[in-house]
Amino acid sequence: MRNKLKLITCLLVITVLTTGLLAACGSKSEESKDKKYLIGTDTTFAPFEFQDENGDYVGVDVEILAAIADDQGFKYELKPLGFDAAVGALEANQVDAVIAGMSITSEREKKYDFSAPYYDSGVVMAITADNDGVKSYDDLKGKKVAVKNGTESATFAESIKDKYGFEVTYFDESPLMYQEVLAKNSAACFEDYPVMGYGISQGNGLKIVTDMESGSSYGFAVLKGKNTELLEQFDAGLKNIKENGTYEEIINKYIVKE
Repeated sequence: MRNKLKLITCLLVITVLTTGLLAACGSKSEESKDKKYLIGTDTTFAPFEFQDENGDYVGVDVEILAAIADDQGFKYELKPLGFDAAVGALEANQVDAVIAGMSITSEREKKYDFSAPYYDSGVVMAITADNDGVKSYDDLKGKKVAVKNGTESATFAESIKDKYGFEVTYFDESPLMYQEVLAKNSAACFEDYPVMGYGISQGNGLKIVTDMESGSSYGFAVLKGKNTELLEQFDAGLKNIKENGTYEEIINKYIVKE
């Protein structure tokens, strides 16, 4: 009888432990299934992210993210914050990742983990369409040029300003930078080629006067050592949408012009 009672007690303990483990596993599975990632992005960086006539955010980054999330089956909420604010939110753990035409640089790789590159870019200089006085960097001596905060274009302008003798003025958004040039307050601006090319095609009143300087590639970023599962899903999804033609369709929709 005593042995029988011990056996029953052991079976009860095993049952309780097994039930607890299964419940814990179920909770973890449900938690993973229901998780929604917060993804920070810029507000005005056409053709990568911008608002259409209905006020909805569209663009290369927006559609690539949507296609990858659909391919990988994860949920997310896009948070248009502005580039500086999005990066600040990532560092403060207020968003899980950033997709905002963010160049992969060695300096940024000290703080962030990047996906495989999803777009290769470069830097160009633009002036007003009716300006015939600025044809190269040499013509910028003693003048102001406009750049957007935190961008590779700004870094490039800073790297040559002493050589060519111009002053750099900073803006939070590309349209404000363009307006500065159109108002003749700055002689030129520096911008990523696909962004400026798209803006010109949409009638922003500017023209490109330099060849494209080689630049870094754009990547999806998470805080270093954080959200590795999300980063892996992004890379896997990016590979899949490139293979099935979705990626090319998105790029051609916003950047390739006949």
